[in-house]
Amino acid sequence: MHTEVFTLFPEMIDDYLGRSILGRAIDTGNLKVRCHDLRLATEDTHRTVDDSPFGGGAGMVLMPEPVFAAVEAVSPVRPLILLGPGGRQFNQEIATELAAFDGFSLLCGRYEGVDERIRTGLCDDEISVGDFVLAGGELAALVVIETVARLQPGVLGNDESALSESHTEGLLEHPHYTRPANFRGLEVPDVLRSGDHARIGRWRRAASLAKTIAARPDLITKRGGISDEEQALLAEFDLGN
Repeated sequence: MHTEVFTLFPEMIDDYLGRSILGRAIDTGNLKVRCHDLRLATEDTHRTVDDSPFGGGAGMVLMPEPVFAAVEAVSPVRPLILLGPGGRQFNQEIATELAAFDGFSLLCGRYEGVDERIRTGLCDDEISVGDFVLAGGELAALVVIETVARLQPGVLGNDESALSESHTEGLLEHPHYTRPANFRGLEVPDVLRSGDHARIGRWRRAASLAKTIAARPDLITKRGGISDEEQALLAEFDLGN
């Protein structure tokens, strides 16, 4: 997967991407990310990238000239996605959509936002990571890159890991346990120590359903409710309501 990131703070992106799973993916060639400093496309002494908004108001706005110049100089892989509060709400479904591309590019907003002509005349899409305000799009870019990268073959140590993670099938992932089997009187479910892998698989599915029903009923509604087979599975392990 090839991703280009346009930002005023490339070191923020590079530092995070150099660590853990993503760092290893870059080292092995499963992931390629290039960061571009928007200030390098400026021509004035102060490398100005922002200006006050027409009509007045608080804050500054990212100017179109340096952003267009930076993007046009690189001719990045498309689509070019603006990270901003007005975009599509990012989720696992959109991550899967982006994972189907050979690559994509991300533009990190800053200040009060970007000049509207950047959004309408330069970018192909806009994505938001949530209904809250950040200082800029760098954290959002890292969220998108990591989420999509995890869907790429070879990025995770075990490619099957991505198949059972939360939201992959519209459900939260089942609870996990490790040693000791008894911790301060809190015991691991017997089924997980039974060695019966078929039954463990059924329990995990039931536990995933039960967890989603309790914590995210909106996801259950979105997927059309619980089937009769799933109701029976919940009843098998006494995990129903």
